[in-house]
Amino acid sequence: MSWRKGGGGGDGGVSRRWAVLLCLGSFCLGLLFTNRMWTLPEANEIARPNGNGDEGNTLVAAECGPKKVQHHDYKDILRVQDTHHGVQTLDKTIASLETELSAARSLQESLLNGSPVAEEFKLSESIGRRKYLMVIGVNTAFSSRKRRDSIRYTWMPQGEKRKKLEEEKGIIIRFVIGHSAISGGIVDRAIEAEDRKHGDFMRIDHVEGYLALSGKTKTYFATAVSLWDADFYVKVDDDVHVNIATLGQILSNHALKPRVYIGCMKSGPVLTEKGVRYYEPEHWKFGEPGNKYFRHATGQLYAISKDLATYISINRHVLHKYINEDVSLGSWFIGLDVEHIDDRRLCCGTPPDCEWKAQAGNTCAASFDWRCSGICNSEGRIWEVHNKCAEGEKALWNATF
Repeated sequence: MSWRKGGGGGDGGVSRRWAVLLCLGSFCLGLLFTNRMWTLPEANEIARPNGNGDEGNTLVAAECGPKKVQHHDYKDILRVQDTHHGVQTLDKTIASLETELSAARSLQESLLNGSPVAEEFKLSESIGRRKYLMVIGVNTAFSSRKRRDSIRYTWMPQGEKRKKLEEEKGIIIRFVIGHSAISGGIVDRAIEAEDRKHGDFMRIDHVEGYLALSGKTKTYFATAVSLWDADFYVKVDDDVHVNIATLGQILSNHALKPRVYIGCMKSGPVLTEKGVRYYEPEHWKFGEPGNKYFRHATGQLYAISKDLATYISINRHVLHKYINEDVSLGSWFIGLDVEHIDDRRLCCGTPPDCEWKAQAGNTCAASFDWRCSGICNSEGRIWEVHNKCAEGEKALWNATF
């Protein structure tokens, strides 16, 4: 292309003026195109990178990239710091809800299967169940009338006092007994007559027999948890002296804990020789001869929380029964998240042991003779134990749990 002065064109050439105009026009079009296609958004139009609209994150437009400005509210941080007591309360609440649901399912199953439901339970369900601190079940037998009377006249309140104990302190006490192999026989009628006089029995669906104590224990807990809504369920033998206020204080200290198993924990030898007391027919399950049992509470007195009693009630048909009922109870909790509490005040000796401890201000909750697995000759000696080791009637009525 040739460049010529002047406004005319010839030989296909382009004048300098037109060339300058074309250049200026192209430059203006370029500026216009760039402004329309590459206009930068304002800072407040930049989308947040996480798109969640968190108020705590602010983008600063002056920076090359997004910058998070975090606002710490230390009041909120302090508010969510739970104390140990609060955690225990929450755990207990959750456990209580779980056990209430399990108990409802158990009742529904009983109704569907046509199993009888106690009248007292029906009444409590219709008017709303009251909350109790503990239910004390005194294990007894048909032949133990003298033992029962000795308890009635020592540590177990009678008549109006027993009702007051239930209403004001939330403590239920009952003698626990089943029925004979021939239901309605003379021994059953004798218990019915005794119950009409004192009104302090819990009759359970169980055939009495010493070798059937594991089954009786299981039935007791299942029945008790269906009749009364309590924090704890206690089993005690009828040849043991009990200080009710001290026992209540011990248990109330653990009321906020879920799945509690309280007693004097032991681990005795597994006896493999037939004919000896406490012989274990299933000794082979515990390993080589000379081995010991797992830790479990001694059978004279122990307590379990409501959720464990409900667990026994729901699973009673599949829980294995060993010959010794205290071993059976301990075995039912193996594999569960259970807290074992060893409290030696639940297994004091008879005088002078419990007497010395009472004088020192460390009152025992239960007293018996280890060599007899109970108070030796309890019908007569329980009076001695009561006179020397009892906490006093005022301690019970002034107690706050």
